[in-house]
Formats: sequence, structure tokens, C-alpha cells
Amino acid sequence: MMQQKTNNINNTINNRLSVQISLNGLSFLVTNPASEEPIFFIEKVLDHSTTPEELLIDIESIMFKNNILNTDFAEVSVVYSTPVYSLVPAPLFDETKASEYLKFNSKILANDYMAHDLVENQNIVVVYVPFMNINNFFFEKYGSFSYYHSVTIMLKTILEKEKYSLPKMYLHFQKNSFDCIVLKNSELQLCNSYTYKTPEDFIYYTLFCMEQLKLNPENIPVILCGEIEKDDENFKIAYTYIRNLEFMDSNFTSIKNLGNDRPHNHFILKNVI
Repeated sequence: MMQQKTNNINNTINNRLSVQISLNGLSFLVTNPASEEPIFFIEKVLDHSTTPEELLIDIESIMFKNNILNTDFAEVSVVYSTPVYSLVPAPLFDETKASEYLKFNSKILANDYMAHDLVENQNIVVVYVPFMNINNFFFEKYGSFSYYHSVTIMLKTILEKEKYSLPKMYLHFQKNSFDCIVLKNSELQLCNSYTYKTPEDFIYYTLFCMEQLKLNPENIPVILCGEIEKDDENFKIAYTYIRNLEFMDSNFTSIKNLGNDRPHNHFILKNVI
């Protein structure tokens, strides 16, 4: 499935290109940093999980068909939305042991390249495995560029903007997976990602997180963002068990809506550092 939007295109050299990559899809967003106006947006959602090699073919195809992506940009940022990551307290982080942080909860290969992001002002390091074939492609295409893990974007945005003292849960939905973040007194209590096949899987993991943290689904505020709407089965089953549900509002991003989406949609792409 492909979704596309193009606004008035002027000189792109001052614009920012943000690319979100997951094993289930790709998104490209061109914005004007001065106005935060979305100039170009295209999204491809895959029906099945794919490989980094197949993703690169899709990236090249999208770029071939959209001339605006073949121009110069002031900034280029790539965000990896993958389940292979781990959070480490910054004072304990040792770059030479990056693979050890991942091997306990992920299957990694001996030749996997380890990257890490620092969540500024939070003393949190996100360790993950980027797709180096895709990184090499973007380097050859644009020269210098930045790349991050999607959890880095989420944590930075939410922790900077959230000042609520009582516990609060954030659920960010992607196709067949969701991220769960819990804050208390503006400090991180939990950050984890789950894959699921059914709405029952999703609500099981969500209620399990609440149980582990001794949170009451009758009163904890739960903020929803990403690929979820009121008529989705995930929302319906969540509403059955959780009393205080709401969608993320526009205060969490300065970028206007992309096409027909709502403020809570495309949360990662709208908040690229």
C-alpha cells in the first residue's frame, strides 16, 4: 500500500529529509525546517516482513520514481524502527561491550554492526543494530547524514514534553508491533517493544506491563499514537480494559499533519531530531 502527498516544491537545498525504516515499511518526509511545513510525504506499507536487502530495493525504487528525493538537502536523517535494541544507563555504558547488551534478548550475528544513541539529558543509551547496506546507500547518495533508533526519538520527545507526576503509559503502534513506555514523576519506568498477531496478544502484553509495575488500568492515563484509530480492534479491546484512553495531541510535534492523518499518526517521523 502506497500513500503520497506533495505540496509546493521550491528549492530543496534548505529542506530536511527524514526517512523511517522498518521491516514492514518505509516512509519519506521532506519538510522546511523554518516553517515545519511538510513538502513531500510518501509511505509504503508492506504486507509481510522483509529483509534489509529487499528494503534497499524498495528504497531505490521509491527514489527513482520521485525526483525530489534525488536533490540536495540541508539535513538527512534515517530512523530505524526495529525490535533489536536495548537501553543502558549512560554511566554504565561501555561501547566495547555493545553486543553484550543485545545478546540476552535478541539474536545477533557476529558481523552485525552495533550503534548507539544518547538520549540527551536523560542518561540513557539506546544500543541497536542499523542496516549497514542501507546506511552505505544513504552515505553514497547524500554524503553526511544522521541515523537513530525510533525509541531514541520517542524517549527524547516524550521525556522532554511530559511533566505529569503520576504514572502514565504511552503506546506507540506500528504494523504487528507496539512500543510501551511508562513514566512516573517524568522519569522512565519501562520501555519495551512487543510483536503481536491479534488484539488479544496486544492487550495481554499491555496489562502484563501494568501488573508488573503495579499500575491500575482503571485509572492510569494511557496515551495512544502511531497506527491506531478509534475503529481499530486494538482500540476497542483496550477500551474494554482501560478506562483512561486518549490519543496523543498536536502539542507533541510542530509539524503539521501529513495528508489526511491526525496528530497522533506518524509520531516518529514528525519528531525526528
